[in-house]
Parts: sequence; C-alpha cells; structure tokens
Amino acid sequence: MDADFGREVRWDVPLLDGFAWTLLPNRARRPGPGHFWGFLNTALWTKLRSGHYDAVFLSTGYRCATFWIGLLAAKLSGVAVLFGTDAISVAPRDGAPWKALVKRWFWRWLFRLADQVTVPSTGTKELMLSLHIPEERIALTPYVVDNQWWIRHAATVNRQTVRERWNVPANSTVLLFCAKLQPWKRPLDVLQAFAKVSDPNVVLVFAGDGPLQSQIKREAEELKVADRVRLLGFVNQSELPSVYRSSDVLVLPSEYEPFGVVVNEALLCGCVAAVSDRVGAGRDLIRPDNGFIFPCGDVDRLAQILHQIVCNPGILQKMSDSSQKLLAKWSPVENIQAYVEALNRLTLSRGTV
Repeated sequence: MDADFGREVRWDVPLLDGFAWTLLPNRARRPGPGHFWGFLNTALWTKLRSGHYDAVFLSTGYRCATFWIGLLAAKLSGVAVLFGTDAISVAPRDGAPWKALVKRWFWRWLFRLADQVTVPSTGTKELMLSLHIPEERIALTPYVVDNQWWIRHAATVNRQTVRERWNVPANSTVLLFCAKLQPWKRPLDVLQAFAKVSDPNVVLVFAGDGPLQSQIKREAEELKVADRVRLLGFVNQSELPSVYRSSDVLVLPSEYEPFGVVVNEALLCGCVAAVSDRVGAGRDLIRPDNGFIFPCGDVDRLAQILHQIVCNPGILQKMSDSSQKLLAKWSPVENIQAYVEALNRLTLSRGTV
C-alpha cells in the first residue's frame, strides 16, 4: 500500500529476473517502510557471520533495523562494508535547523564506518567531502537506469496515438510533470508557471497521483487553464516510455530530490528537462546545451524558461540529441565499473586477493 498514491501498487516490470537472489524473511510485526522496525531481517545475521564474504553492500539505509544487523555482523566477521546515501544536503525536509546539526554530527561518525562510501551523484560526493570523509573512501557509483530498455521501448511509441488518447493535438508542445503529487515535489509551481504561458498550443500533463490532486484540479479551474491540463493518475513502469516519448519537456520543480531518476528516464526517451536547483540529477545530467535549471520556488523564472521553449521549438531536438550523448557515459556500464573499482580499492587496502 502506497500512502501517497492511496492505493496498492505492484510494479509491472520484473526487478529480480537475471539475478541469483535469496529472500530473507522479514520478522517485523508491522512490515514496511517508514519506521525503524519495518524491516527486521534477522536471518541476515547468520548469513553474514557464516558466509565467508569478502565484502557486503548494505543498500537499505540506516533508518531500518536490518541495516544495523548487517553492519554489526559484517564488522564482527571482519568483512569489508560498502554503504552510502543519495542525499545532497543535510538539510531536513521540514527545515528544522537542529536536525541539520544533529545529522551532520551523526553522519560524520556513521559514514566513517564504511570501508567505501557509495555515492550516486556529484552532489552527494561533495556532501561526503564536506563531512571530512577521505576522498579515497568515496566511490561515485552513478545513479543510472537501464538505458537500453528505455531507448528500446521509447522507439516503439506512436506519439500521435498516445496524444489522441490524451485529447492533445499532434502539434502541441506538451509539458510533463511525472512524480507523486505531494508538497515537496511542488507540482503547483509547474501549474502556476504554465498558466503564465498563454499559447493555446501548450498542454500540461500530470503523470502521477497523490494528496495534491484535488488542489491541482481546483487551481487549474481558477487559473482558467483546466482545458489545457491533463491528469493521467498513477502510471506504472511499463507505460512510462509512452508518456515520456509523447511529451516534449519534463519539469521537476522539487524542493527535496536527492537525485530524481525520472530525469534519466525522460532524457533517454527524447524529452528535454527543466529542473530546480534542488534536484540532484541536475548537477550530473543537465548542461546548458541539453536542459534548464532554475531556482527552486521561482515560478517566474520557470515561466520564462517555458516561454523560451515555446518560442523556439527547434531547440528541443538539438537538446535531446545532446542528452543522448551525455547519457551514453552515464549508464549501467559506468555504474558497474565504479563498484568494481571500489572493490579493488578494498582488496588493495586490506592486502587480499
């Protein structure tokens, strides 16, 4: 059950195919994310203590019990540990200053426990350096998607058919917001900026569901743009290539977005992206020749960007081509190689083969 979507979600793309994997039972009384005891995989202790592993990668995050079970078992077994975060700032979502101070102190201690700190973006690497984690213990493992899957599926999309289904003219410029409709994603910023673009051939599509849906509908009516707004609701993974490919510009105005792989996905499907300066992907995937970055919350600046795109539609194809070249070097190949290099550093530092 996804609380923000208000419905049960079952992803329709297999996540474990092609991997050798073992399911360790979750002993939590209330299983699920969102609280410390939601993941309590006690069998991990025995598996790590008796497995004779060279290294363990902990990917659950430190806010659940399973992470600490794995970390303690690995340390007591003399096994090298890799873990990290995707955060680009210690600032909490609610803005409480004391939380930032506590987190900075705690993270300095926490990430020194890792033999290699895995970070998915340039922004996260700079955060770790600011916490005085030695650079040789930081591994930049690019936050990637399966590039070829997205490119292959996007190539099969019939834009005209999809747009007919949306009741959108074939020659329209389609702006896309693709995320949960929740406050820190700031979907209303997109709507308000869009309302400042008076061109009737520009349409705004919301792909996603969440607590702000009714407010978006209401405000679209008040701004007199409801006839140019489409709300698709929840869109599952297999349907996303058609959504991206049938749109022109992805807008992600989040105030909290450690990375945002929707940017990877959209660029691979031919979209141009306009993201706020709080979106981690902006540091690595957006350049002046392939997209736009604007100050978070600056609706006027976002409106200027949208107006610039509408007045110069020819730039979209050039920017899309630039994105394809950039993402060719931000793929699973680079991600895997980064992990291999991190493991090589561990073996050298420990004198093992």
